[in-house]
Amino acid sequence: MQDNKQAPPAPLTGAKLVFATISLSLATLMIVIDTTIANVSIPAISGDLGVSTSQGTWVITFFAVANAVAVPLTGWLIQRIGQIKLFVWSVALFILSSFLCGMAWNIESLIGFRIMQGFVAGPVIPLSMSLLLQCYPREKSGMAIAIWSMTITVAPIAGPILGGWLTDNISWPWIFYVNIPIGILALVISLMMIGDRESPTRKLPVDRVGLALLIIWVGSFQVMLDKGKELDWFGSPFIVTLAVVSVVAFVYFLVWELTEKHPIIDLSLFRIRNFTVSTLTLSLGYGVFFMNLVLVPLWLQKYMGYTATWAGLVTATFGIFAIILSPLVGKGISKYDPRLFVTFAFTFFSAAFFMRSGFSPAVDAKSIALNHLFQGIGMAAFMTPLNAMAVAGMAHDRIGSASGLINFARIMMGAFSASVGTTIWENRAAMHHARLTEEITPYSVAWSHMANALSAINIKGSAAYSMIERDITVQSFMFSTYEMFRVSGFLILCLIGVVWLARPKKVKAGPDSAGGH
Repeated sequence: MQDNKQAPPAPLTGAKLVFATISLSLATLMIVIDTTIANVSIPAISGDLGVSTSQGTWVITFFAVANAVAVPLTGWLIQRIGQIKLFVWSVALFILSSFLCGMAWNIESLIGFRIMQGFVAGPVIPLSMSLLLQCYPREKSGMAIAIWSMTITVAPIAGPILGGWLTDNISWPWIFYVNIPIGILALVISLMMIGDRESPTRKLPVDRVGLALLIIWVGSFQVMLDKGKELDWFGSPFIVTLAVVSVVAFVYFLVWELTEKHPIIDLSLFRIRNFTVSTLTLSLGYGVFFMNLVLVPLWLQKYMGYTATWAGLVTATFGIFAIILSPLVGKGISKYDPRLFVTFAFTFFSAAFFMRSGFSPAVDAKSIALNHLFQGIGMAAFMTPLNAMAVAGMAHDRIGSASGLINFARIMMGAFSASVGTTIWENRAAMHHARLTEEITPYSVAWSHMANALSAINIKGSAAYSMIERDITVQSFMFSTYEMFRVSGFLILCLIGVVWLARPKKVKAGPDSAGGH
């Protein structure tokens, strides 16, 4: 058994630091893109494997479940295996599982390989953050987190665009094969640059009860979120059962983990004020952001006539300023109060959402793209300061656990907000549709104007009714979309108050800067 108190390795410098940063960023990019790359390929996968689209969505669901279970286990796995071994094995198995996913011969085999892929992907994201922090001097930890946050921010929207292009121009297995060269490159460079930076290990007992409860409540919750809308939520006995199982298992999980001597997840981290406030603010803010990330392309494709590629492109512009400004934010958070950066970010977020709520029905692609470009100014100052506040002053050997919990909360809130948000969006649209239908009758002025206009271009009878119905549907979803934008703007403004509950510790250069963060 190794001594768990040994000093962490010294920071890297020069070319070694640059290549280590590139390799860890590549691994993170590969993993995050893979969480969304299959979303637009489900019709092609389902058709090729001879199953329904509903069955095909299990490819996404089971990946999400396995990934959500694995992410918070990162801290425990680091202590058992060591950070470098865990990173290497995770990336290597991810490459293998990606190859197997592309080679899948039926839906059952693909789901099995996706479960494997999701589980081994889980530790990579929090590990990459922890390893980056080790590679940089303490006074430059903000820059390390900025690079990591930039990758996490931009990758989710790149996934569907890349996935759509590969599926349309080559074939769906390539959404998995594309991981192989990226993964191998990241793995080789990482071994060369940080292979000697192994962490100490401890032979901790396996908290089997905690692990079982985690799998049960997270698995039930994720399946409930993924299938809730399709099965009419609590109108379905299956969804009700999942909800009950999830809540009961979660309560037992909390009680067990808080009293267990060697818990599978270190919930004592939530006793740290800055960690708790940062995690809460980050997860809620990401939930609002991710809901809009899902909602806007869906609205554009279904009701504004955009293709999947164009819907992705016009919303991807937020990544431009996120990439350009992230290094500046990384430098700034060591000099200024990080809460100021988050306030700045949320102000831009809220302004962008309220601006969207004022779009006209004839809004063009340029206006949508510019709005997301404007939001990107705030995006750069969103995740970096919150992640920095969460781990500032924390002992080096706890950063892996902290990063795992932060990312777990972020992922779960993103899934929750996307699922619940799209359901509310559709329900509100149905309400608006009913109200508009009540107003538009064969005896109303609006109906007469529309019918006469269609008649003038020789569209009559059932064809006219279909066009009017289509127009009412488009208007209904437009009203609902604008409501969701206004609610998003209001929620983000409320989070400005939450972030100021934190008491951030300034990151200073000093003789201990070669140690942990």
